[in-house]
Amino acid sequence: GGKHENPILGRTGSIASPGPKTVRYGGNTTCIEVRTDADELIIIDAGTGIFPLSHALLGEMPLTANVLLTHSHWDHIQGLPLFVPNFIPGNTLRLHGAFDPVSGNGVEQVMAVQLQYSYFPVREAELKARMEYVTLTPGESIQIGSATVTPHLLNHPVINLGYRIESGGKSMFFTGDHEPPYNIYEPDDAEYAEYQQFVDEKAEAILRGMQGVDVLVCDTSYTRQEMPSKRGWGHGSFDTSIAYARQAKVGTLFCTHHEPTRSDDALETAFAQALQDNAGAEDGLDIRLAREGDSFAF
Repeated sequence: GGKHENPILGRTGSIASPGPKTVRYGGNTTCIEVRTDADELIIIDAGTGIFPLSHALLGEMPLTANVLLTHSHWDHIQGLPLFVPNFIPGNTLRLHGAFDPVSGNGVEQVMAVQLQYSYFPVREAELKARMEYVTLTPGESIQIGSATVTPHLLNHPVINLGYRIESGGKSMFFTGDHEPPYNIYEPDDAEYAEYQQFVDEKAEAILRGMQGVDVLVCDTSYTRQEMPSKRGWGHGSFDTSIAYARQAKVGTLFCTHHEPTRSDDALETAFAQALQDNAGAEDGLDIRLAREGDSFAF
């Protein structure tokens, strides 16, 4: 009561990675539960982590689950068909997400594709809960109860919305999958200067979205050494996440979307190295590794 609870139900990117080597930080894919002071439920992304969350919610029914999808890649939506309240009358699943310029469809496409009969035994029409769809426009805020939610367009190989959530004087931002924008041209190319202006404007817009939040949850997939070979994959690094947190003057940074092949031990080693590489740069910033099942009140 009186504080946002921010449990992380999934911390891994690309694919679930269960097993003894990920038992400390978890192997489910992305899902974050957010509670406002009024106990309104917002769920960011619906990776495999939404399945354990759905069981925890069974004592609260009937419920309205407001789900914000950052983007439609499998690791961020694959838990949706197994969200248990969908199968129980009286519940509402309100799915928010981006317009898909390739298909020309709104966010309703995410459920329609997953629930094709070849891939899942229950059709959408057979779900007992009420299904609602809200297709969002980047930069245009919506209200979810007492919370103001503002989607921001970030950088990934599909439309990806980062979300700023504000309620009761508190705020958080989740990037989804995001690689800081960079110039795809060489400095001596004719297109370099014009494209650099686009990159700078995009970077400034992203920083404005993150500015001053209490909590920043950021795609931190790679190490400094890995980043050059992963350019264009649409993910950030420890360095880029810490840089965002510093520039936006946030309170706490959660590093998430961990590389699925990285064991708990390797993750802690990479994190310790990143803190060392950025020593003295924290300026009072609280930097944490996202750990599945953790709750953070602010």
